[in-house]
Amino acid sequence: MHATASALGLSAILAKSARAFEIVKWMGAAYLFYLGVMALWRAIRGEEPPSPGTPDSSAKQRAGRWGAFSEGMLTNILNPKVALFYLTFLPQFIAPGDHVLRVSLFLASLHVVMGLVWLSIYSRALHKLNTKLAGGRVRRGIEAVTGGLLMALGAKLVFARR
Repeated sequence: MHATASALGLSAILAKSARAFEIVKWMGAAYLFYLGVMALWRAIRGEEPPSPGTPDSSAKQRAGRWGAFSEGMLTNILNPKVALFYLTFLPQFIAPGDHVLRVSLFLASLHVVMGLVWLSIYSRALHKLNTKLAGGRVRRGIEAVTGGLLMALGAKLVFARR
């Protein structure tokens, strides 16, 4: 999303407009804070994830995957620093006379593929670790720490400068 916006020159608006940057920054901070509150709420309630062998677990897993994807996408879209990263990173690899949109999208695609490979490996390792740490107290502790960190990141984003 941000790479395409950068290739089309839309990220320049975010970089030049203090108001646009502030709006995206505040929306991102609010969303991080919301995610933190929800993680703390799960920790307090002691919610357990569905076990793989239980009925209805595959539907919950699909909903969980879609929810995780949506959460990640929204977090990325509401992070103004990602837009600024693409705006400053990609142009240095585009030679004068190159087709800017084509080369920008190609470079962004490479970045996305590298991210997907790395995050797939990382996710697989965390999934294996999760089966060992799925116990009640440990999971609630992880949720509580995660919630606090997300809320702190949201607060930090509020005070971030460009």
